[in-house]
Amino acid sequence: MVCDDNARWLHGYLDGELDLVRSLEIEEHLKTCPECSQELRRHQTLRKAFRSSALYERAPRGLEARIRASLANEAGGVEAATADAGGEVRPPTDAKVVSMPISPRRVALNWIAIAAAVLLAAFIGWRLIPRSDNYTRGELTAQEIVASHIRSLQPGHLMDVQSTDQHTVKPWFNGRLDFAPNVKDFAEQGYPLVGGRLDYVTSRSVAALVYQRRQHLINLYEWPEESSSDQAVRAVSLQGYNMLIWRRGGIYYCAVSDLNPSELREFSQMMQQ
Repeated sequence: MVCDDNARWLHGYLDGELDLVRSLEIEEHLKTCPECSQELRRHQTLRKAFRSSALYERAPRGLEARIRASLANEAGGVEAATADAGGEVRPPTDAKVVSMPISPRRVALNWIAIAAAVLLAAFIGWRLIPRSDNYTRGELTAQEIVASHIRSLQPGHLMDVQSTDQHTVKPWFNGRLDFAPNVKDFAEQGYPLVGGRLDYVTSRSVAALVYQRRQHLINLYEWPEESSSDQAVRAVSLQGYNMLIWRRGGIYYCAVSDLNPSELREFSQMMQQ
């Protein structure tokens, strides 16, 4: 995270408009950057001040009545105005307040100006605010999984059940998920199973199985997909992490790790056997 970017991202972070991955990046950056943390606190203080009741003044008594009476008189004067044969406007003799009728051309220009201002504001917001709908569903899923993988590496987040026995890990998910995850152990091949946990991706609960390759951890995410057709392995690289995504037997799989691509592909091939 470059500090110069904060003018663009801090407001979005404060308003909750950033995607999950970008929000996590901002939070990590704020932990190590006192200047940006101070800037965020200034924004928070300013927002709190604007919401303070001390900034509001009550309208004087009778103001509303006077405004309504003035508007009624104006409207009455306009409606009562009549045009003579020469095209000149002649107000009635008994009118207390006479107002010149508003030109239709002026009304049209006012509406055009308002519409232009609305369009300009919408365009600026579209250009400056990061929008998640610019991403495809697959890209959003990949971002969610990488964010989940990063969270799991924090102390105490990696596993709900810790075991190298697949017959211990798989039954642990019974009653916690609406499907049975595919759990395998590849200890003999150098990819031992070390545990699993429940996670939440794409607005649903999923199984996250944890494997190890030397000092590298692999998170394997599994959940059922509506489409029953198989999908070939697809490689994705995001934020320095390698991902392999495939669908087999109605189950969506995603393996993510900082492991090199060739060994991660070897792991995925064993899972597909």
